[in-house]
Amino acid sequence: MGYVLVLLCSIFALAVLPGLWVKRIIKEHGRERADFPGTGGEFARHLLDEMKLTGVKVEETALGDHYDPEIKAVRLLPAHYSGRSLSAVVIAAHEVGHAMQDATGYAPLHARTRLAKQARRFEQLGAIVMLAAPIVMILSKSPAVLLLQVMIGVLIIGMTVLIHAVTLPTEFDASFRRALPVLEAGRYVKPEDMVSARKLLRAAALTYVAAAAMSLLDVMRWLRILRI
Repeated sequence: MGYVLVLLCSIFALAVLPGLWVKRIIKEHGRERADFPGTGGEFARHLLDEMKLTGVKVEETALGDHYDPEIKAVRLLPAHYSGRSLSAVVIAAHEVGHAMQDATGYAPLHARTRLAKQARRFEQLGAIVMLAAPIVMILSKSPAVLLLQVMIGVLIIGMTVLIHAVTLPTEFDASFRRALPVLEAGRYVKPEDMVSARKLLRAAALTYVAAAAMSLLDVMRWLRILRI
């Protein structure tokens, strides 16, 4: 039982700590800067226009900073869309990095888009299977049926962990192979801010570490509920 507790605590730490670090880094560099000539939204528009990606929209959203490859839109939180902070500028550059991936036919991005849709279906199906498990056992009076159903549910939910994990290379590519060279070459960020900019780019990429771990926590939670 002890090793299960240690495993659960480790997964919980992996899920929570990166998210807390990401929020701290973004907040730390979220102060408005008078030396920035434009907002994060305006900066994203400037970069897209410079790269001849005029068909990509820049929009404000309450659903988190992201790039939508189907709609062709860079979406930024209000603080990043309208803010003139280092966080706003760097996160805008990261999301534009995804637009650059899309424009160059970066295969992992398109794979991630397909997998993201499947992840939502897997999570919904997994929850249904796990919730139905006790009812099926009562009706069938067979513990083997319950075990089989739980195994299917765990497999389905566990798939979401894999799906989130495979997005990591896409995120790091957007941060360090796309956004960072643009920031450096265009001198959009002062040299003394580059260390912080790198931290912000890393924070943007590590968001999915927490997402993958939270999916694994879902599996552990269901196992504890069903006392497996």
